Amino acid sequence: MSYQESFISFLKYEKRYSDHTVTAYKNDLDQFVDFCTIMVGDFNVQEVDTKLVRGWVVSLMENDLSPRSVGRKVTSLKSFYNYLMKEQVVVSNPAINVPLPKIRKKLPNFVEENSLSHLLDSGMFDNSFAGIRDKFIISLLYGTGIRLAELRALKASDFDTAGYLIRVLGKRQKERVIPYPREINHLLEEYVSVKDKTIGFKTEFLLVTEKGKQVYEKLVYRVVKNNLAKVTSLEKKSPHVLRHTFATHLLNKGADLNAVKELLGHSNLAATQVYTHTTFEKLHESYKQAHPRGGKID
Repeated sequence: MSYQESFISFLKYEKRYSDHTVTAYKNDLDQFVDFCTIMVGDFNVQEVDTKLVRGWVVSLMENDLSPRSVGRKVTSLKSFYNYLMKEQVVVSNPAINVPLPKIRKKLPNFVEENSLSHLLDSGMFDNSFAGIRDKFIISLLYGTGIRLAELRALKASDFDTAGYLIRVLGKRQKERVIPYPREINHLLEEYVSVKDKTIGFKTEFLLVTEKGKQVYEKLVYRVVKNNLAKVTSLEKKSPHVLRHTFATHLLNKGADLNAVKELLGHSNLAATQVYTHTTFEKLHESYKQAHPRGGKID
C-alpha cells in the first residue's frame, strides 16, 4: 500500500470523513503526484521540498483555479505530510510555510423570506409524486438547515412527529437533533402516502426516485434550482443556499448565534459567524432606509 493509500484509509476509517471529503483529498494528492512526475520525473515523499510545492501553487493559479480551490489543495497536502510526520516517514512538512493567494470573502447568498413563502404557499407544486416530494425537499432544507448528505440519508424513523424534532447524522458521524416547522408533519404524511402508492414497496431511505432508489445529489440540486428560479434571481441556487437562508433568517429574527451553530452542526463558532455579516448588511440597509438621517451624507 502506498503512502497516499494509507493516508486515504486513515481519513476514511479513523477520521471518519465523508466519502465526498475523502474523494476531494484523494484527487488533490493525485494532482500533486502528477505535477511532481512531470517536474522531477518521479514522486518521492521524502524528496518533496517547499520549492516544489510553491511551483505547484503557481501552476494551479496559471490554470485559473480560484484562490479558494488552491488553498484547499494545499491544505490537503499539508494534512498528508502531517500524517507522514506522525508516522515518522518524514521529518518536516514542505507545505507548511507556502504562501497562498488571498481569498476574497464572499457573503453567503440567501433567499428573501417572502420569496420562499410565495414558493411554498402559493400552489406552485402539483399533486404528483414528484411535486409532493419536491415540496417536501425544499421545506426540509429551508425548515431545518440540514446538509444535502444529511437530507439524502434521512429515514422515516428519524422524525419525532410528536415533538416536531428530526435526528440527523452530520459530518464525522456526529448526531444532532433539530426542531422543525409544524407544517413538516403534514408534508411528511402526504409524501409517505403518495410514496407508498407510487413505489409499492418499503424503502430504506425516506426520499426516493419514482423507481424507489435513494435520491441522488444531482436530482436534489435540480429540484432546488428549478424551484428557486421561480421566485429569485440569485445566480446560485443550490441546497446549500437554503442552508444559508435558514441561518440568515433565524439570525434576522434574533436567534442566538450559539444556538444557530448547534442547529447547523458547526464544530466552531467562526463557521457560523459569517452569517452575522449577512444580517448586519441587512440591518444596515434597513437603517439607511428607515431612519430619517440614515442616508444623510455629510
